[in-house]
Amino acid sequence: MSFVVKYLMAPWHPTQDKILAVLSDGEPRTSRQILMLTNLSKPSVWGALKRCWKNGYVLRSEEPVFESFEKFRGRKGTSKNTRGYYRYIINSGNLDSVRIDGAKFVSFSEEHLDSRGSKKTSKAQLIMHFLEEHSNSAYFSTQIRDALEDKGVKTRDVMATIRRYDELVYVRGYRSNDRQTPFREGFLLTWIDQEKPREIAIEEAIERTDKALLDRSSTNPVIERVHAVRDRVLASSKLRELIGMSYLQNELGLTEYEAENAVDRALQLYPDLRETKLFGAYRYFYHEALSEEEFNAAVEMKENYIRKVKGRANRIGHNWEAVPEWFIDTFTTGAKFWTQKHRGDRMDPRRITIHLIKPVGNRRRNAEVDRVWEVTPGVFAQPITYVLECKWGLVRKRHIDDFFEVLKWSKEFGTDTPKGRQVRQGVIGVFAGSSFDTRESVVLEDESKVSLPAYAQRINVQLLKAVDFNQKLRDRGVERKITVQRICRISKDEQEVREIIEQVWNRPDSAKKIMSNAAKKNTQVYEFEKMLEESRKIGYST
Repeated sequence: MSFVVKYLMAPWHPTQDKILAVLSDGEPRTSRQILMLTNLSKPSVWGALKRCWKNGYVLRSEEPVFESFEKFRGRKGTSKNTRGYYRYIINSGNLDSVRIDGAKFVSFSEEHLDSRGSKKTSKAQLIMHFLEEHSNSAYFSTQIRDALEDKGVKTRDVMATIRRYDELVYVRGYRSNDRQTPFREGFLLTWIDQEKPREIAIEEAIERTDKALLDRSSTNPVIERVHAVRDRVLASSKLRELIGMSYLQNELGLTEYEAENAVDRALQLYPDLRETKLFGAYRYFYHEALSEEEFNAAVEMKENYIRKVKGRANRIGHNWEAVPEWFIDTFTTGAKFWTQKHRGDRMDPRRITIHLIKPVGNRRRNAEVDRVWEVTPGVFAQPITYVLECKWGLVRKRHIDDFFEVLKWSKEFGTDTPKGRQVRQGVIGVFAGSSFDTRESVVLEDESKVSLPAYAQRINVQLLKAVDFNQKLRDRGVERKITVQRICRISKDEQEVREIIEQVWNRPDSAKKIMSNAAKKNTQVYEFEKMLEESRKIGYST
């Protein structure tokens, strides 16, 4: 029976009509392409395609084709997924099979059915049966894969199934504010008993995952640190106190990275632990059992302590960042500055967050640099990229090494070479420090000694010093008493630093008056900082 006769005798179906109209030109198309061309829903298209294949209206490719998709997710980067689709062509000649461009298209047959849609035991059924049969325990996704590996189950099959049946399975991983990430062995999974009240069943599931994590901790040092962090936080909350990152690091004898990692994992694993950031910079932790009054009192005590120890130094340190930024923004000609949109629009868009493929210091996934700009020196020359890092205080070798490691292990500026990870060619680091340790010498691999500036030059890092910026002011006619260091100490914030430098640059003869007016305006800031410093001297503590 011909295709036309068969189709005319069949009941009318509008979805099938649209699909067959799309395929009427004889070109093979995937189910995804048919979805886009017909503007129908996924269930409608998939159901109609299966009916058309069974009824002999279309032929389906014997093997699926796989397509890769990329989706931009902002600061998280770009995610990539690969999915398989079958292709379909119209069966105008009532054929059993046909080969087009090396691909075989076949008519409906049990042997060509995908096991996911047949009466065979699918991978999803195997996975769900395993969890139900072992409902008294929790398993990592890799453990389930290992148990069912001989039946063709892979790790990706486990999590794809769990997402389809998420109401039947409790999933546990590292939790952050907006998502959950897997453990090293994958997500931890356990069956939710459907015959019990939902709340009780979930509580029992959580207990099973807790037990699995405790059993795992004896062989995993990270989990041992996580439990140690939780114990310290609980103990401090019993004393109605907040506990800080530096205390945890010293108490547990951890490196900076180990402490950061353990705390972050503890917050993800235990939702009853809480974090607060004082002055937007200092991390403190407590248990949710702390009442609001107790929490507020503990916060006030820690804020007073931070103001004493960090107040003036913190203000001047941030102010210094504005100095090299102003000079670079003002005097760099022919440059293309990178910009980035930040949350809340409070951060300068020219400050750039870069992505790390390996933790550097206390930076886990991201690092912040103060400026990135590109300069093309000639018509046929490759552009040169400059990356700026600022630091107030005495700069030593370890600070320069840390900056170099950030560049090396970043996605944006690092690259893999036969000699290992290196900074890309054409990328130059610029380190702006208020002062550099001139007495420090660096011992090289050949045991020779070089100065800190010579060492920085060897690793292609340029050093910008306060005296360099002061010389620019001298060349402009500003008197010697007016320095960028003094501007940092007088200004209350970074915005005021930029305003004062701009005014001094435009009116060098009035520089002294400009500085005097700014100092008078910020008298209360200095008095408050002085009071905190004096209270520290007489032994006041919280």
